[in-house]
Amino acid sequence: MGTRARLGYPGAMNTTAAPDPSPSAPPTAGSLLREWRMRRRMSQLDLALEAEVSQRHLSFVESGRSRPSREMVLHLAERLDVPLRERNRLLLAAGFAPGYAERRLDDAPLAPALKAVELVLKGHEPNPAIAVDRAWNLLLANAAMAPFLEAVADPTLLSPPVNVLRLSLHPGGLAPHILDLADWRDHLMERLGRITQNVSDPRLAALVEELRAYPVPPRRRPAAVPDPSAIAVPLRIRLGGEVLSFITTITVFGTPLDVTLSELAVETFFAADAGTAAWLRRRAAPASPAAG
Repeated sequence: MGTRARLGYPGAMNTTAAPDPSPSAPPTAGSLLREWRMRRRMSQLDLALEAEVSQRHLSFVESGRSRPSREMVLHLAERLDVPLRERNRLLLAAGFAPGYAERRLDDAPLAPALKAVELVLKGHEPNPAIAVDRAWNLLLANAAMAPFLEAVADPTLLSPPVNVLRLSLHPGGLAPHILDLADWRDHLMERLGRITQNVSDPRLAALVEELRAYPVPPRRRPAAVPDPSAIAVPLRIRLGGEVLSFITTITVFGTPLDVTLSELAVETFFAADAGTAAWLRRRAAPASPAAG
């Protein structure tokens, strides 16, 4: 399995999401801006001061009494830190063309970005690393992820699109191998909950409900107060007869102007103890030639 691993299917690089079902009454730009303002817990006055516009004008925009210009839509979206996909939705609702392209990751214009992701994944070996979209669908993985995928009992979980959260928590996936599964599940659900609070995506909401329905084994012990000496929540997993411990980091593009890049994240795994580091090195070492 190489850096550009697609798990044997040709469509893994297609990051264009299917359109959401159209509501009976399409939202207006004003109603969407109000929704994002409330998501950010800002009053009209707060946003007006932040955007340096009059509160009266902002009120008129939100109520539909005033039609915002393209520049105003983008300006308010910037102040509200609206994701690029949702900025396109705002522009369309205001009667303008989308402002941000959404390309496949392997399209020519994104070649430098794809190369950068591949370099990160390959350079992180022998430690595991993956690239995912905003719904945590797997886009790329390095060779060190192979032991994780080999531990999956249900092959349907490896059919496209491979969802990393589903793979982690499904009883036929990695869940039986994860130690302290209930605690790790809480950690993942908290992360996913923070994401869903900041985006408007029914697919993510459906994923949350699916994951919540998975069976959870009883805790080995009551949920503990975090250890003040700990630096991060570790993933502890049994693979190949060994108990491995990892901490993870998330890397994103700093100034994306493409929807696909804005939603792409690289998650890198680091050994949290010496035993895990040694196991990873042994796995990556080339096999010795047979004697004789």
